[in-house]
Amino acid sequence: MKLKFLYLYFFLVFLLGCGRREFGLTLAVGGAPNEVEYWEELIKEFESKTHIEVKTLRQPSDTDLRRQGLVIPLKAKKEDPDVFLMDVAWVAQFAASGWLLPLDSYIKQDNFDMSNLFSQVVNQVDVYKGKIIALPVYVDCGLLYFRKDLLKKYNLSIPKTWKELLKYAKKIQKEERKKNPYFYGFVWQGAQYEGLICNFIEFIASNEGKILNKNITLAIKENIEALQFMKDLIHKHKISPPNTYTEMKEEETRIYFEKGNALFERNWPYAWKLHNNSSLKGKIGITILPKFKKHATALGGWHIGISRYSDRKEDAWKLLNFILSYNIQKRLALDLGWNPARKDIYDDPEIKEKMPHIKILKKALMHAVARPNIPYYTQISEILQKYINAAISKNIKPEKALERAEKEIKKIEKAYHE
Repeated sequence: MKLKFLYLYFFLVFLLGCGRREFGLTLAVGGAPNEVEYWEELIKEFESKTHIEVKTLRQPSDTDLRRQGLVIPLKAKKEDPDVFLMDVAWVAQFAASGWLLPLDSYIKQDNFDMSNLFSQVVNQVDVYKGKIIALPVYVDCGLLYFRKDLLKKYNLSIPKTWKELLKYAKKIQKEERKKNPYFYGFVWQGAQYEGLICNFIEFIASNEGKILNKNITLAIKENIEALQFMKDLIHKHKISPPNTYTEMKEEETRIYFEKGNALFERNWPYAWKLHNNSSLKGKIGITILPKFKKHATALGGWHIGISRYSDRKEDAWKLLNFILSYNIQKRLALDLGWNPARKDIYDDPEIKEKMPHIKILKKALMHAVARPNIPYYTQISEILQKYINAAISKNIKPEKALERAEKEIKKIEKAYHE
């Protein structure tokens, strides 16, 4: 099925290449069908305001297919698509490959106010070799969901540290197990996939650890301590279920929490609306993730860029400017539930009324930590997923896991720089 999608995509790219004058700008977008349809409506509005014709190139919802659907025409130096959305983890690879048009001159000529965007997001993701090569459209980060009714029942406050979370989870789990044997204190994403890396980054960053210094640095004290804590949550303290490292991804975690089987849950902002449409409505709270030494949350989201090979660069910039305008960012938040890239949207009265969790989200984004902004990140992630998952499943000690991961990653690092 993935190959079929790719063949279809390449066929469309070919057609667009042949009919360049007819279509004008080309915007590549994917996601859920309702999201793509919404983009098409926004594009109609842009066309009516600017008289710039735009062809929306629909991509699959599958993230890997979306990435491949962009890589192929960019490698071939095709003029289409002119504009496209990128997952936060792709930006460095696209930039290092020379596919992204630097935006600094356009930002300057239009006096685009960069202070409206989250600087920690832009600086960690969208700057490459001193140039701004993309801009955020939708931002995301990990949050802590909690059962506020249970904290109140046991006269406990919202945890600010991982130590407090552990203490509260143990106490409430013990009591709730008397009537619900499936109840756990804390659920999170531990399966062997990208979400595990996001969780790992949050734990190590809150302990002042890191993956990347000037070079890859994994087997350090702060990282080892954090990974040991992740393992202990499952095996020593037993406040996280045994299937954490085999099955728990975003949806598995969300569903488990919604069934009333957990006190705390780590998940992305998308879960807020779903939780409040469940039987737990009115019983759930949301806050920033706890800390060891400082708060930290993994940065997710989607960024927008212009192809270096576009022959309509000025028009492409006008489209970016339109998408990042106050009005459009606000509508994306209200209509799609997307977390705005613009800071000023978070203070909008209507947004605060209809999205009451937005205040917590803004606070969390101030502590956002991006995954390593390097071109070979996907290779690093695959190695990390393997060893971190092995550590939390007790197949290897945390220190050894990080030592071996670092050794393998350094080989990739060396090969890349040769």
